[in-house]
Amino acid sequence: GKGKGGKGGGAKGKGGGGGKADTEKACTKVKVRHILCEKQSKLLEAETRVKNGEDFATVAKETSEDKARQGGDLGWITRGQMVGAFQDVAFGLSVGSVSAPFKTQFGWHIIKCEGRQ
Repeated sequence: GKGKGGKGGGAKGKGGGGGKADTEKACTKVKVRHILCEKQSKLLEAETRVKNGEDFATVAKETSEDKARQGGDLGWITRGQMVGAFQDVAFGLSVGSVSAPFKTQFGWHIIKCEGRQ
């Protein structure tokens, strides 16, 4: 028998192209900004500003306690890169939408999704 070795070789990585159907599963990277505040009350103020149409990056610069990320820009994150709750929320967002406030061990966050791949 000629070796059955190569069965199912690189099947996994194929679905990258279209991304039309089944966005949830196909999406492996999201481009996100976030605002992080230790106190829920402070985060809710930031969320209100964003909801009222202020630029997310501007609000992040002024209110986010994640000093490493000016304007809250986390860039492209892949699955497995962030803490569970953060990842679940980030990958559940459609492009342009902003999450509801949620808590991780770092504090309270809102995330804005700027892209999906």
